[in-house]
Formats: sequence, C-alpha cells, structure tokens
Amino acid sequence: MDLSLPENSLLVQDMFQRLFAAESTAERVRAAEPLGFDAQLWRELVNIDAPFLRLSQNAGGSEMGLFDACLMMEEAGRRLASVPLAESVTALRLLGELGGAAAQGWIDKVRDGEFVLTLALQQCVPGEAQFCPGAAVAGAILGFDGADVVIEVPASPPEVPHTLGGSALGVFVPGTGERQVLASGEQAGRHWGAAVEEWKLLTASALIGLSQEALAMAAQYAAEREAFGQPIGAYQGIGHPLADDVIDADGARLLLWQTLRAVANGKPDAGAMISQTFWWSNRTASRSVAHALHTFGGYGLTEEYDIQLYHRRAKAWGLVFGDPQLELARAGRRQLLGEASSLPDPGDLQIDFDPPTGGEALAEETRALFGKLIDPQKHVLHDHSFESHDWEIHRALGAARLLFPHWPERWGGRGADVDSVRASKAVWMEVGYTPPAAGVTGMIGDAVMQFASEELKEEVLLRFAVGEVTAVLGYTEPSCGSDVFAAKTRAVRDGDDWLINGQKMFTSGANLAGYVFLIARTDPDAPKHRGVTMFLVPLDVPGVEIHPVYTFMDERTNATFYSDVRIPDRYRIGEVNGGVRVLSAALSQEQSGGTYYRNIREMAVAVEEWLRGRAQGGDSLLEDPATIARLAAAYTYANIAEGLGHRVLATYLSGNADMAYGPAAKIFGTESFITVSTDLLDLAAPDSLRRGKDGLGIVEMGYRHSTATTIYGGTSEVLRSMVAERRLGLPRSRG
Repeated sequence: MDLSLPENSLLVQDMFQRLFAAESTAERVRAAEPLGFDAQLWRELVNIDAPFLRLSQNAGGSEMGLFDACLMMEEAGRRLASVPLAESVTALRLLGELGGAAAQGWIDKVRDGEFVLTLALQQCVPGEAQFCPGAAVAGAILGFDGADVVIEVPASPPEVPHTLGGSALGVFVPGTGERQVLASGEQAGRHWGAAVEEWKLLTASALIGLSQEALAMAAQYAAEREAFGQPIGAYQGIGHPLADDVIDADGARLLLWQTLRAVANGKPDAGAMISQTFWWSNRTASRSVAHALHTFGGYGLTEEYDIQLYHRRAKAWGLVFGDPQLELARAGRRQLLGEASSLPDPGDLQIDFDPPTGGEALAEETRALFGKLIDPQKHVLHDHSFESHDWEIHRALGAARLLFPHWPERWGGRGADVDSVRASKAVWMEVGYTPPAAGVTGMIGDAVMQFASEELKEEVLLRFAVGEVTAVLGYTEPSCGSDVFAAKTRAVRDGDDWLINGQKMFTSGANLAGYVFLIARTDPDAPKHRGVTMFLVPLDVPGVEIHPVYTFMDERTNATFYSDVRIPDRYRIGEVNGGVRVLSAALSQEQSGGTYYRNIREMAVAVEEWLRGRAQGGDSLLEDPATIARLAAAYTYANIAEGLGHRVLATYLSGNADMAYGPAAKIFGTESFITVSTDLLDLAAPDSLRRGKDGLGIVEMGYRHSTATTIYGGTSEVLRSMVAERRLGLPRSRG
C-alpha cells in the first residue's frame, strides 16, 4: 500500500503549481472573462508542451501517465486556468492513437501556440447543436458521428453565449463546416469513447483542485475574520460544514486514484468508477464553494472577492457535459447492468491501494483456527456489538496467542510484525467474527503497556492476552457526553488507595468485563484537561454496580455506578492529573476510521439482489434509471469510505503527518452509513421493514445501527472540530 506521491509526480505537481500560480492569477482570470480564454496562458502551456503531455512519443508527445496529467489538472483547477486544457489534452491524445499523416498534421498545427484544438463531448449529429468547451476559440473540433472520428473546421465563428463560468464555451453545430474523416469503424468509436472518459477524469481533477483551493481560502478568512470577540472559524456553524467539505474533497481525490488503479488493473467496475468520480467531484465542488462563499458573508457576493470566481466555475465546468445525476445513472448501468464502456490507457501508475503483502503464515494459522471454531448456525457473525462476543472463541484465540499478536511474548502475544498483525486481523473480518470486546481490550492493554506500573502490567496483561478477562471503556457520564475531560466522577487519594465515586453511562460490555478503563477527576480546582487521571478499575470490587440499558439496535449497554470504590494506587495509569496524555493515546486508536464501508456495501448488495428478483409493469426494477442511480450512489459512498480508511493505514505505514485522517474517515464512514441505510430502506420499502439477519434484514438492521456509529468512538461533532483544526487550520472550537 502506497498513497504517497512518487518523486516524479511531485516534480510534475510542483512545476504546474508554480506555473499556474504565476500565470493564472485572479487578475488574469478576471481579465479573461466573459469569454474565459487567456491566450497568453495558452501560449505558455504550449511552450512547455502541456497539451501534448499525454500524446504518444511516436507522435511527438511526452506520453505522460494519466495520474500525472490529473495532478496537472488539479493545479489548473486550483487556479481556475482559463484555457481548454482537458479538452486539448484528450483531443491530441486521440489524434496520436489514431495515427496517420492527417492526424499528425493537426497535432503540428497546435504547436504554434495560436491554434486551439478541442473535443466535442457528445456524439455529433449533423445540424444538432451542442455546447463545446473551447469551441469559442478553437480552430478545429474533433468529434465522433457514430461511424467516423472526424475533425471539423467551423465555416463561421460559432455562437458564443454569455455563460456561468467562461471556459471559452461555444455552440458547435456539426456538419456546417469543413469535415475531414480521420478514422472509421468500431475501433475508432472506442478511441473516441475512451477520450471522453479521460476528459471526465481530467475535469474531475480540476474540480477537486478548485474545491480544495476554495476551502483553503475560506479557512484562511475564517481564521482571521472576527465576530463577537473571536475568529468566526471558532464557531462550529462555520467550521463543521467546511470540515465535511474538505473530507468530501479528499474523498474525491482518493476515489479518483482508486479509479485510475481500477482502470490500470482492468477491474470490471472501472467504467462505473469513472462515472462515480465525475458525479462525486461535481457534487463536492458545488457544496464546497457554496459553504466557502457563505463563510465570506456578504463580501463573498462582491466581484472584488475571488471566491465568486470559484463559485461559478464549480458548476460550469462539469455541467457542460450535462446533468451529473445522469452520470450517476450511467455508473449504475455500467456496474449493475453490464453496460460497456471504453477505458483510457492510464499509463504508468505507482499509487497502490492493496494492503501490504506479508504475514501470510499468521493469517493462515488464524484462518485455520477460525475454521475449527466458527459455527455459522451458533455464532453471531458480521455483528459489531458486544452481543456477538463468544467466550469459547475468545479464549481459544487467546490460548493460541492470536488475540493481540503484536504484544511481546512476555505478555501473551507473538511479537509479530506489522504485516503479520494486519494479515491476521483481516481474517477476522473475512470470517465475520467482529465483536468489539477484543479490540477494546487490546486498546486498553496497549495503554497499560505504555503507561502503567510494572505491578499492574503483571496483573492484567497476560490475563487479557489469554482471553481470561476483557476490559471496557469508562468515559461517558450523564452530564458531559463526549466532553470526557469534563468528567465529574471523583477519585480522592486516601493513603496508598483511591476512593472513587460517580457514574458512567454507556459502559458497553461491562457485564462481560473484568476491568473498566475509567477517567476520574483528581483535582477539582484545576482546569478540566489538567485535573483528570486514568484508572483501570476492577469491576468485582465492592461499591461497583452494573445496570443494563437496552437500545433499539438490539444491543445491551450499561450504566455503571461507583460508590466509595477503594482501589490501590497500582491501578492508576499514568501520572496523577496526567489523564489527557493517556486518554489521547487511546483515542487515537479508537478514532482510526473503522470499516463501515463494508456495512454500506453489504446493504447495497442486499438491495441489488432483491431488485433483480422484482418487476413492475413487466420491467425489472433494476432497469429504472432513478433506482440504479441510487444504488450507484451507495456504492460510491462505500468506495470513498474505503479510500479514506486506506489513507489512515497508508499514513501509519509511511510515517507521514496525520492531519486528522482517522477522524475524517470515521465521520465519512458513519455519516454515509446513515445516509445510505436510510435511502436503501426507502428504496426497498415496504419489504425492507422486515427484521432479519440476511437479505433486506441487513438494511433494516443497518438503519437502526447506523445512528449509533456517529456517537460512539467520538461523536461526529467532536471529530469535525478535530478535522477543522488539524486539516484546515481553523481555531479551536471547544473550551
């Protein structure tokens, strides 16, 4: 797995970042309006061969990979480059693929820096007008009429309407100018189709760059502009929408990269993913600039502020191809109905989403043990609640030292390397045994190993590792919710002991556990972050009461009460009043993204299978454009959530700076879980109302379960603040 930019790609990114920053300033963009064409910028780009970068070397180009071309377009989008770059890049590449003297002649014309070549995005029908970006300044337009790839020189200047966002948009009327046939037949049609797909990816890249820059502008303004005595970025009403938007924009970029990898690998759903990427990038750009402009308030509406330039182009660039929702329906047809698509050649691609190799031996051992233990008729599988915990399985895994294989052998682990641990844990997901008891106990054990006394380590770590006992989290209280550092549960020193009094809510798994990892206030006079300490409290000591609380997700959680609970000081973890450091280390694991994309995908598959067996008026419901668009949206959410989760792992493996990537992945995964489960429940109604553990029951169960996922492990609101602060640089929004 490698999601870092290769060195050569960094050079490409840096070169175009500097070029567009210098040659496509806001002043130049304004000067290019209303037409939307900067002739000087076009000449600069031709001088460095930018339009020819995807052209084959045989035809005089650089034969750049599509990944690097997308990086170029991202920088073009960031600076609103007023040239038909995506169109010319794809048109020139198409000419190079077709080959021949005639095609080469048109390529050579572009090299003088005055001739512009563009691509007709819709199939050309004689006399039927279509909007065409770049047509207002193009000397020729390359298109496909259903039989031939043709190049047409307009007989007269085209109509140039005043449009939303420039792009040198012109009205092209095929068949009214001088036409030259360059290629014919099925193969020629495939080449043109691949060119249009490549245009979608390049345009999506530009929209991603536009989104990211608009959000950066809004974040900078929000950090500087004050209202009511503090920067407006400290208000969650400003920061949280921007946090959602930057997650969406990052998700769009990762989806683009996933799509390029799918194309390179020849995956069956690669064509569908191109359409998903184009739809999502358009959606993200529209939302991002709307929130960015709103951040500027009334100033954002004025022409002197640059954000309005982004606001208009966020819509204009993508809509030239038509309604993006139609592209989502196309994604559905491609994925669900097998509609064929022509794919571009992506060239060299080093970005890799595959999990690291290695660890196969431990994975096979884990798989073999599960094969002996798991009985699908007996055990609760594919359930992420404590209700699915099984002591027989848990202790068998512990006896084999497979609960926490990364732990040292001294503490009941294997001392296994990162790849072996990852491969072993992947088998848990593979077989469907996913109760949180082991994960939570392991997280608490890691904190014990890092911060606790040797005496406590000796008492609990081996017991955890062999599966004798589990531990649970004691964070939340009735009065403070997610604000865990505002805990009111008190711990008072009494000689060598501590006396604990208070209450915790949602102590899930306490009825199964031997210990609770509890935060308590030890200095009531200190600021809340400086007056708390962490303890590992045995749940079988006098004064502890566990009361069940049942949820509508068919889960049991607990309220736990502590009345003069006396524990020795050895149960303290970390320094007195140093609970923030200990808890922060634990939270960094808990907020690492999750695997909710699996839930989303499972629900989509269940509805897809249900639809394939349904008909209405003699037609399959799966043929309905609105229906398949909704399913395609569900798969898009799953792909993005998976990509964001991969980024968390890739960042950890590479040691790169973590810009709240875990919280971002969890926000998107859980919020998407709610969005998709709600829509799919509607889509399959009323059959979806039935409860069950398979078929549509997965959707009903997901609908009930999804809301809880945005609460535990850090609420979406708290995590949005983290993303706003660490990813966008906004001021702290919490006290």
